[in-house]
Amino acid sequence: MRQSSIAPIAIVGLGLMGEVYAQRLIAAGHPVIGFDIDPARRARLADIGGQPVASIAGLAKPARAILVAVFSTAQVEDVIENHLLPALGEGSNKIVVVMSTCDPDQVARLAARVTPRGIRYLDVPVSGTSDQVRRGDGVALIGGEPAIAAELKDVFDALFARSFQVGKIGDGGRAKLAVNLILGLNRLALAEGLVFAERLGLDPAAFLPVAKGSASYSQVMETKGPKMLAGDFSPEGRVKQTLKDAHLMLDQAAAKGQKLSMLEVHADVLEACVRAGEADLDNSVIIKEVRRRGAKP
Repeated sequence: MRQSSIAPIAIVGLGLMGEVYAQRLIAAGHPVIGFDIDPARRARLADIGGQPVASIAGLAKPARAILVAVFSTAQVEDVIENHLLPALGEGSNKIVVVMSTCDPDQVARLAARVTPRGIRYLDVPVSGTSDQVRRGDGVALIGGEPAIAAELKDVFDALFARSFQVGKIGDGGRAKLAVNLILGLNRLALAEGLVFAERLGLDPAAFLPVAKGSASYSQVMETKGPKMLAGDFSPEGRVKQTLKDAHLMLDQAAAKGQKLSMLEVHADVLEACVRAGEADLDNSVIIKEVRRRGAKP
């Protein structure tokens, strides 16, 4: 396909999501440069047609826009304040799109620190597993100025099926946390329901289509049901990432005076999975913990 711009799109963080972003952008004709601290991930970017660079500073100036897809809020702050800003200098006017799920209050404070220095900041966490985004089913939740987001419409169109402008910087993260709260509880309900059906003497593989066709349907039956049945826990969304997000939700709710009772159970299940050595597996592995809790002595 024809390239939409000579200037490349840069990606910082080439894990599950970062690699998928690169694949979709390259397929749409966008040149991509990227950095990850893991040399194997940089090599993988070269394999799929992107250009790896040796440092964050090396991608800062050549890029049309910089997508940040790292693990945590602290890593986002480090990437922007300790690497991108020094490399870009004051007044660069560069668009930085933070696609990590972060503490929305810290994101807003970070943006307030860096926008006066010339960073144009967008808060754009993504709803969907890495496999859903790969297939073109991801959803962008955009916090920030609509005019800045409009400059990257071609980029967002290449990456996502839908994009929602949800408000100011920080609101993207707030929307993502609320979405993930519902999603995670649906995932846990599916795991518990499959194990319950099994204990009742039903064949889980035969029961799943029944659940899909009933009033209990949720999209996680499509994305996680087959993985739970097959015991295929190759990661599309890791337990440790889901647990990190759950703690962000609990902290935000506590600050607003809300008790999230069902999420507390979900977090407890995820923590048990981490203790069982399952932190890097797909979050559908929670079905194993549901089975462990129901095991007879």
